[in-house]
Amino acid sequence: MNLFTDLRGVVVEALDQMEQAGELPPGLDFAAVTVEPPRDPAHGDMATNAAMVLAKPAGVKPRDIAERLAARLTDPRIAAAEVAGPGFLNLRLSPAVWQGVVRTALQAGGDFGRSTMGAGQRVNVEFVSANPTGPMHVGHVRGAVFGDALANLLDFSGHEVTREYYINDGGAQVDVLARSAYERYREANGLEPEIREGLYPGDYLIPVGEALKAKYGDTLLDKPESDWLVELRDAVTDTMMGMIRQDLAALGVTMNVYSSEKALYGTGKIEAAIERLNSQGLIYRGVLEPPKGKLPEDWEAREQLLFRSTAHGDDVDRPIQKSDGAWTYFAPDIAYHWDKIERGFDQLIDVFGADHGGYVKRMNAAVNALSNGRVPLDVKLIQLVRLYRNGEPFKMSKRAGTFVTLRDVVEEAGADVTRFIMLTRKNDAPLDFDFAKVLEQSKDNPVWYVQYASARVHSVLRRAQEAGIDVSDAALRAADLTAIAHQAELDLARKVAEWPRLVEHAARAHEPHRVAFFLYEIASDLHSLWNRGNDDASLRFLQEADPATTQGKIALVRAVGVVISSGLAILGVTPVEEMR
Repeated sequence: MNLFTDLRGVVVEALDQMEQAGELPPGLDFAAVTVEPPRDPAHGDMATNAAMVLAKPAGVKPRDIAERLAARLTDPRIAAAEVAGPGFLNLRLSPAVWQGVVRTALQAGGDFGRSTMGAGQRVNVEFVSANPTGPMHVGHVRGAVFGDALANLLDFSGHEVTREYYINDGGAQVDVLARSAYERYREANGLEPEIREGLYPGDYLIPVGEALKAKYGDTLLDKPESDWLVELRDAVTDTMMGMIRQDLAALGVTMNVYSSEKALYGTGKIEAAIERLNSQGLIYRGVLEPPKGKLPEDWEAREQLLFRSTAHGDDVDRPIQKSDGAWTYFAPDIAYHWDKIERGFDQLIDVFGADHGGYVKRMNAAVNALSNGRVPLDVKLIQLVRLYRNGEPFKMSKRAGTFVTLRDVVEEAGADVTRFIMLTRKNDAPLDFDFAKVLEQSKDNPVWYVQYASARVHSVLRRAQEAGIDVSDAALRAADLTAIAHQAELDLARKVAEWPRLVEHAARAHEPHRVAFFLYEIASDLHSLWNRGNDDASLRFLQEADPATTQGKIALVRAVGVVISSGLAILGVTPVEEMR
């Protein structure tokens, strides 16, 4: 149930009646008409922009439209329709509406707010996709949490979602990985490893070297690189991917599909994708303009095979094949996205690190061309995470050699805390993660504040049960909800009513952080009502002398708990029943 959508339907029906009565010209487009919470709660429960957006195309003063519209809003849920200013229309709803929202939330349970907006559209969310050259670091944490929460959100809003990891195992970095592991293999055999510049120095490769010794003994020590490179590259890549899967599992992330870049080479898939573009006249041989600014010393004008990406919104055309015939990094990415389109996805979402910002336009151009504009691609850039401890920058991990690992973060802060905090900023804004503050028990710590609200819901239920009051879901669904009458209680019910709307807005914008913000707001409203009960006994949830009133008040609390549980599930966080 989305009350805002329902009331928008009432407004649109009234506008249709105005057209039929000749109060508005026929054929107006009502798509821009909205019903939403007013900026100032004092103005009412909902507000519609109908008069403001229709005035110009209708050739009618907005206030005149608003007054005529107000007169036609006779739905029993609308207690008053008030025209304000040049044509704003504010709606006040009867208390029974908000009481009804509570009952609806209890009847729907975990499905309250679940939407059919996605209409079963197939969405591919590709995220993390870290190079398999070592354990995941803190930068990957934020991308992993964002991608997983976004997938949860899209699923909750009616999409069919596939979580996908693209293994970058086709480039030179996996050769470097194999050479680095070989040095640890030599170390396992009692030799001094030569961790020269350009190799991966982290201690995480020590057990990999020991595993190679267990498998090969000392048989590879005297062999040239050409004899062992390919075999070790594949074996070590598999080992690293096993480590990455374990890292993701520690964070509560499970992928549906792992796709390999290496599998694109030598299979004709890259060539097929390029031919797809070529058939549209988008592939040509040419020489790129020199890069702007100071030219690199080794730059020279060379003829290359180019993709005419400027025909699809890019700033410059992009090379897909080098002058020596080797594919550029961009070519397999084109093939990979062509493969996703061929698999029948209706929408693609790529979650990239902020350092991939320059890749957005070319990838959008490729997907637009490959799908003839049918499949949209949304690239979400994840900004950096800055780690602190008590306000001081967090030191590097010795185990990784150069970075703080995902395990470092999860083992210290916990998966639930880590996930929630990573979603307390919009993805394209930097995020500060202070280990002391994220474990702090205060209102300033959003995850603790929301979990405290969850614990309070369960505490109220336990106390009522101990008092002999039936607060089972069945009893609360049938309760007399007229006890929800005080303005503070109705305000909390209004917040519950906003949840379905919030889900749809967050899903459309691909912004799961909105869920975290909303949870903090509804938790704050619950805590505020709880605290008011300390001074006003009539606002206490437990009225032991009046079980019927208690059931009604606790029904509201339980509805808040339903929303918090669903919201935390989208974030991938387990709600707590009591605080330790």
